[in-house]
Amino acid sequence: MTSAASRPTAGPFDRGHTDDLMAFLTASPSPYHAVASAAQRLEKAGFRRVEETAAWDATTGGKYVIRGGAIIAWYVPEDAAAHTPYRIVGAHTDSPNLRVKPQPDMGAHGWRQVAVEIYGGTLLNTWLDRDLGLAGRLTLRDGSHHLVNVDRPLLRVPQLAIHLDRSANDGLKLERQRHMQPVWGTGEVHEGDLIEFVAAEAGVDAEDVSGWDLMVHAVEAPAYLGRDRELLAGPRMDNLLSVHAAVAALASLAGRDDLPYIPVLAAFDHEENGSEADTGAQGPLLGNVLERSVYARGGSYEDRARAFAGTVCLSSDTGHAVHPNYAERHDPTHHPRVNGGPILKVNVNQRYATDGSGRAVFAAACEKAGVPWQSFVSNNDMPCGTTIGPITAARHGIRTVDIGVAILSMHSARELCGADDPYLLANALVAFLEG
Repeated sequence: MTSAASRPTAGPFDRGHTDDLMAFLTASPSPYHAVASAAQRLEKAGFRRVEETAAWDATTGGKYVIRGGAIIAWYVPEDAAAHTPYRIVGAHTDSPNLRVKPQPDMGAHGWRQVAVEIYGGTLLNTWLDRDLGLAGRLTLRDGSHHLVNVDRPLLRVPQLAIHLDRSANDGLKLERQRHMQPVWGTGEVHEGDLIEFVAAEAGVDAEDVSGWDLMVHAVEAPAYLGRDRELLAGPRMDNLLSVHAAVAALASLAGRDDLPYIPVLAAFDHEENGSEADTGAQGPLLGNVLERSVYARGGSYEDRARAFAGTVCLSSDTGHAVHPNYAERHDPTHHPRVNGGPILKVNVNQRYATDGSGRAVFAAACEKAGVPWQSFVSNNDMPCGTTIGPITAARHGIRTVDIGVAILSMHSARELCGADDPYLLANALVAFLEG
């Protein structure tokens, strides 16, 4: 079988990019870890962190801002004017999962359990009978944050045996409150046990912990799949696959002072529950960063308006590959395939922001990179999901195009994509950011 990996492209990335994606997924069990992983890669490329509370200067080069589970990074070429437009790749760092409640210690009948809340539109059954770890951040009394990652089997959501539910295979019905609370041991339940354990894992004193943002993750490592290893199975590809590709593309442009645009990565949190957060696409973070960059370079409001008018954003998020067992759920004339290259996502009701002019921008980038691409549109009888694309377009007045990689099992604890599509996407993003 011949895969896309055997087709040369004009971009810098090959199957080694997919190997690195696997490492990125493993290192990023929470949005906070994903941002830290992205920052580490950008630092190696010469980017430096700037604080929102500090005054910004007119220095050129790579910079980035972190706020919670969001990161905005940009590279200012030497000759960039105050009105130089941006080329933005937008993505999100969060994925549907189970998140720890404020009073986490619970249990019954000799079992110790962790109280969790369902985050986003997760496929609940994919969390059953799976070895689970715990990750996120702890907030201390002094306001500092500490990342924690218990990346080993710690919890499990046990399914009811079929002997006690003979109809399970006729349609499993899971109650989000009663049936999704994981077990993590036996014995008496004591208030404070979980946070005391997690604090010890993070190397901090439990008495200093005043807040936490913790979530469950599957500990099974990403893996190549198939006879010819042409598939990739792993967690959180929606949407860390796009975040990783955008980081790699932006980092590859460090030191390039011939760019006609200022390339930007905008990776937001909380996309899976509507983006309404100070770290979400509905918030002011991206607009603030872009405006402050204009003004730091001596620009005026007129320069800001000119820069935004010439800016284009690719909203990169995973989409649906045609499912071999449910092909009737897809549009009959649009069947994106894995390893067929990135997809252009279209919805005339503005669930995606793509229009004809955006299609031309994306097609030109793929042609320049030597990357094949496909079109995706939903079946008229099926509701269409949405992305940060329409939000970005409406909030900032920026021309936005929705794209991504076609996958199966979206919102599962473990998703599936073509092993070549991550690097094909990354190469298309490089061409787009170069202009």
